[in-house]
Amino acid sequence: MSSEPTISIKERERALIDRARAGDRSASRELVDQHKDRLYAFIRRMVHHHHDAEEVCQEAFLKAFASLDSFSTEFRFSTWLFTIAYRVSLNHLRRKKALTGDMDFTSLRYTSGDSFFTAAESEEAGRLRDLIWSAVDQLSPPQRATLVLFYRHEFGCHEISRIMNLPVATVKSHLHRGRNRLGELLARVPDGQLQAFRNRSGLAG
Repeated sequence: MSSEPTISIKERERALIDRARAGDRSASRELVDQHKDRLYAFIRRMVHHHHDAEEVCQEAFLKAFASLDSFSTEFRFSTWLFTIAYRVSLNHLRRKKALTGDMDFTSLRYTSGDSFFTAAESEEAGRLRDLIWSAVDQLSPPQRATLVLFYRHEFGCHEISRIMNLPVATVKSHLHRGRNRLGELLARVPDGQLQAFRNRSGLAG
């Protein structure tokens, strides 16, 4: 008895994209469901406010599906989607002229893949998390996007360069300068509590 061939995640995603291109709404909904949480988390960090993030997220998905025929399967769908979301977020920031702002940390949601940004249960760790996010919010939009994409969403520098349409060297520069700026902003945080951040920092090169 022959077993059915195993379909890889990439092949399944490609099949969904093909179906969505052909007008299959269920395939489009499945693609949205697969990526909406991570995309929203990234956009929320860029634009700060829940209502704005929902609008930007919806606009990013609309733009993505409107131009789905231009997507190249050479890249990951998530990379392409985050590229669109980043551009829409920047356009939103330019319109709002809001490059910094307060954040309601109690409404943040985290997943097990949040790397160094993973939420902790203790009150002390919660304060550290809030300090870090507050510091991230004070970075320039390119530095903020680069650090969030690298640390929270675990994109590599080459993928971030495609998302942000920047040379890899510029991405690494944003990471370097962003980390230095965070170091200045977090100078009063106990050294041991930031060790996880420093460990991942070495991966950027």
